[in-house]
Amino acid sequence: MAVKKERTIEETFSDLEEIIRKLEGGESSLEEAFQYYEAGMKLVKSCNEKIDKVEKKIIVIEENGENHEL
Repeated sequence: MAVKKERTIEETFSDLEEIIRKLEGGESSLEEAFQYYEAGMKLVKSCNEKIDKVEKKIIVIEENGENHEL
């Protein structure tokens, strides 16, 4: 069974930018636009979670001068 690789923040932002381009293009049906919106919100949530994880690591490093996983 293949292990699913977690996408990087940069890859997630790239996907989000593509969805934004599709929505701004104005050529999508209402149903398609809603699907893009829903997918975009999932990507935003994923980005927020990844950024929060990185911020927590930075805080621990700054406080202790050492790298400790949370």
